[in-house]
Amino acid sequence: MRTYHDLFRTPEFTPLFLASAGQTAAQAVSGPALGTLIYAETGSPLLSGLAMFGPSLAQVAGATTLLSAADRLPPRAALTGTALLFALGTALQAVPGLPVWAAFAVLLGLGTIASPVGGVRYGLLNEVLSREGYLLGRSLLNLSAGATQICGFAVGGVLVTALSPRGTLLVGAVPYLVSAAVAGYGLGRRPPRAAGRPSVGETWRNNVWLLSSGPRRRVYLALWVPNGLIVGCESLFIPYAPRHAGLLFAVAALGMLAGDVAIGRFVPRRWHGRLGTPLCMLLAAPYLLFALHPAPPLAVAAVVLASVGYASNLLLQERLMALTPEKSTGHALGLHASGMLTMQGVGAALAGAVAQHTSPATAMALTATASLAVTLTLAGPPATWMRRTATPGTSPAVAATPR
Repeated sequence: MRTYHDLFRTPEFTPLFLASAGQTAAQAVSGPALGTLIYAETGSPLLSGLAMFGPSLAQVAGATTLLSAADRLPPRAALTGTALLFALGTALQAVPGLPVWAAFAVLLGLGTIASPVGGVRYGLLNEVLSREGYLLGRSLLNLSAGATQICGFAVGGVLVTALSPRGTLLVGAVPYLVSAAVAGYGLGRRPPRAAGRPSVGETWRNNVWLLSSGPRRRVYLALWVPNGLIVGCESLFIPYAPRHAGLLFAVAALGMLAGDVAIGRFVPRRWHGRLGTPLCMLLAAPYLLFALHPAPPLAVAAVVLASVGYASNLLLQERLMALTPEKSTGHALGLHASGMLTMQGVGAALAGAVAQHTSPATAMALTATASLAVTLTLAGPPATWMRRTATPGTSPAVAATPR
C-alpha cells in the first residue's frame, strides 16, 4: 500500500475508519459541553479541567486491569458494544440534577473502558492492513482525528450556546450510536487474537512482559514522556496568550497533520529508522523560544514546526510492532495509547504547577527542556536504539494460553 486511496480498497478499513471518526466526533462535541456544565455548577476551574482530562488520567486504571481484553475479545462485538456504552454514558451525564460526583463517576468509568478499546481498534487495524500497511493506516486515522476534533470542537461550542450543555451532550451521544451501527454492520466477524479469558492477572502479566524488554521499554517511554510534556506546553496556550490561544491550538493541529502526511505518505520506508529521534527533538526544541516571549507570528511558526514532530509517534509505533508478536499487538498498542494519554494529563498538571510559581512562558520552556532531555537520554549516542532490528518474541503469558 502506497497511497491513502489504496487503504479504502482494503475490506473492513472503511467501516473501521468511519467508526473511529464517529467516536472522535462524539468526544470533541461532548467534552467541552461537560466541562462547561461542571464549571457552571461548581465554579471550579480545576473540576472543569478534570472533566476534560479525567478520561485520559483514567486510562491508567484500564491499562492495569482491563487491557488483556484487547486481544481476547472479538473485535466487532467489542467495538460495537463499547460504542453503545459510551453513548449511554454521555446521555446519562445530560440528566438534569445529576450530582457532580455521579457525573465524574460516569466519566472515569468511560475513561477506564476506553483503554482496552484503543487496543482493540489498533490491533484490528494491524490485522486489516498487515504490518506493512499499519503506518499508512494509522497516519490516515490521525489525520481524520485531527480534522474531526477541530470541526467537533467548533460544532460543540456553537451547540453549547445555541442549545445548552445538556442538549449538546445528547447530541454528542448520537455519533457514538452511529459508530456502533457502522462497526456492527460493516466489520466482519473475526475471532480474538489470543485465547483465554481477560483478567486483571493476565493484564499485569502481559504489561510486565511488554515492559521487561529493554528496547520495547525505551520505545514506550519515548512514546509517552516527550509527547506528554509537550502537551503540557500546549495546555498553557490560554494563560500565555488569551487572545491568540485559539490560533495556537489550530496551528498545532495543522502542524501535526502535516507531519503525519509527510511520514505516512511521502517519506521512504528506509528512512524511518533514522528520523524517530530527530522528530522527537523537533517536537520540543521550538518551545524553547517561548522563554523569550516571542511575538505572535514567531510563536505561531514555532508551534507549527514543533507539532510536525508528533509524527515521531508513527515511527515509534512501527518500531513497537516490530518488537511485538502478532497475538499481542492489541495489548501492546492499548498500553501505548493508555500510557500516552495518561502522560498527557500528567504533563498538563506538571506544566500548570510550574506556571503557577513562575510564568506560562517559563513553564513552557522548562517543560520543553525536560522533553529534550528525556529524548536524548533514551536515544543515547548516536541514537542507535531506534535503528536496531529485532525478531518479535513470544509472550510467556500468551504462549501458555491453551488454544
